[in-house]
Amino acid sequence: MSSVNRLPGLPDSTIVAKGYAHPERLVSTAWLDAHRANPALRLLECNEDVLLYDVEHIPGAQKLDWHVDLNDQVERDYIERAGFEALLRRLGIDDSTTVVFYGDKNNWWATYAFWVFRLYGFDNMVVLDGGRAKWIAEDRETTTERPRYAASTYVARARDDLSIRAFLEDTTAHMLAARPLVDVRSPQEYTGETLHMPDYPQEGTLRGGHIPGARSMPWARAAEGDGTFKGAAALRALYEGELGLAPTDSVVTYCRIGERSSHTWFVLTYLLGFANVRNYDGSWTEWGNVVRAPIRKGEQP
Repeated sequence: MSSVNRLPGLPDSTIVAKGYAHPERLVSTAWLDAHRANPALRLLECNEDVLLYDVEHIPGAQKLDWHVDLNDQVERDYIERAGFEALLRRLGIDDSTTVVFYGDKNNWWATYAFWVFRLYGFDNMVVLDGGRAKWIAEDRETTTERPRYAASTYVARARDDLSIRAFLEDTTAHMLAARPLVDVRSPQEYTGETLHMPDYPQEGTLRGGHIPGARSMPWARAAEGDGTFKGAAALRALYEGELGLAPTDSVVTYCRIGERSSHTWFVLTYLLGFANVRNYDGSWTEWGNVVRAPIRKGEQP
C-alpha cells in the first residue's frame, strides 16, 4: 500500500510508537524539521482558510487551494486527468518526489487533498501529524516566501472512481444492504437540528438528518487537542468499540461535501488498516437535496 519508504528515517519512530497499521503515512513535526531540506520532498499546505498560507507557512511549502486547484470550476466534480497532470507539473511533483500534506484544523483539508491525489493513483505522500497548528505552536521556522521548483514531466494516471469513492447509487446500495455508514458531521447535523456545523452558515441542503442506518462519529474525535491523530488504541476504541466496525467491513463515510469524511477515511484506511473504505463526497449536500431520498432524524439507536 505504500511507496514512501525511500526517504531516510521513514517510518518515523515517533509515529511508529503510536501503533498504526501504516505508520509510514504520517510524519512528526520533528521529522519534517530535520528533513525538509531534502530535495525529494514537496510540502503542500491545504487549508480551509486559504488566506493563511500568505500569513506564514513552513519554508519550502507551496499553497494548494482546494477551491480552484482540486475542483472543477463548472461541474461538481474533481479536476480531470489533464488538470491533475498540469497541477503536479506546476508544483514540481512526480512519482520520485514525496509529498507532505499539512493544513489547518486538524489537517481537515490536508487529508481531503491526500484523498483526491489517491483518486489518481498518486501514492508517494504522507501527512504531517498535527499540521500547521502544531508546527507554529512549537515555534518552528515559518516564512512568507514562495518557493520555486522546476516544472516536472509528471504523467497522470486515469482517475479511479471505484476503489475509494462512493457515488449516490453506491451509497444507496450500501444503505439497502445494511452495511456500515459513518456520518462524521456534528451531532446537530446528524440529528437534523442544523444543516451545517455550529457557527457556519446554515445552507447547502433543503432537508436535515442522516442516511438511514448511518452511525454518528464526529470526525474531530480522532484528533488530540494539539491536532495530532490519537493513537491506534484510542482510535480502535472509537471506531471498533463504539461503532462496532471491523477492519474487514466495507465502510462508507460521509459528511456535508466530503471533506471531513476524507479525514475519517484516512484514519480508517491508514491508521487502523481497514481494507475497504470509500468516501461519499456527494455527502449531505447531495443526499439532503435528492427528491425522495430516505432521511432519518434524531439520535442514533
